[in-house]
Amino acid sequence: MNSLEPIAVLLKYGFLAILYLFLFWVVRSALRELSGGRRNLAPAPEATGFYPAQSLPAYNLANHPTRLVVNRAPGHSPGMIYDLDGDVTLGRGPQARIRLDDPYASSLHARIFAEGGILAVEDLGSTNGTYLNEELLEGPRPLHPGDRLRIGESEFTFEVG
Repeated sequence: MNSLEPIAVLLKYGFLAILYLFLFWVVRSALRELSGGRRNLAPAPEATGFYPAQSLPAYNLANHPTRLVVNRAPGHSPGMIYDLDGDVTLGRGPQARIRLDDPYASSLHARIFAEGGILAVEDLGSTNGTYLNEELLEGPRPLHPGDRLRIGESEFTFEVG
C-alpha cells in the first residue's frame, strides 16, 4: 500500500465536498433571485414608490412643466431635454415619441403618462426591462423629481420645472 493513497482519497472527498457546497450556493442564489430577493428590506426614503398622500409634493402639472433630461444615451447629447406633455413613449421604433438608438431598447419600450395629477412610468413588455432608480419596473410607478429612468444603456432624469 502506498503512503500517499489515504491523502489522495481525502483530497478527492474534500474536492467533492467543496463542489457540492458551490452547487448548493449557486442554486440557493438563483432561487433567491427568482423569488425577488429580500423583500423585507425597507426602501430608502428617497426611492420612488407609492408614498402616503401627505408626503407627495403637490405639483399641478399645468403650472409646472415636466421633462426628461438625458444623462447618457446613444445618439443623444447629455443634457438634452424632452418636454413631457401627454402620453410619451420611449423606444427604438419609429412610432416612439422619444427615439432611442440603443440596441437594448425594444421598439416600444416604455411610456410616461399622466394619471390623477401625477406622471407615471410603465414598461410596455420590453425584453430587457425598464429601471426606475435602478429598480426593475413591475407595473406603473409614479415619477418624482430627481428620479432616474434607465432603458438599456440610456439614462434620463425626471425634472419638474
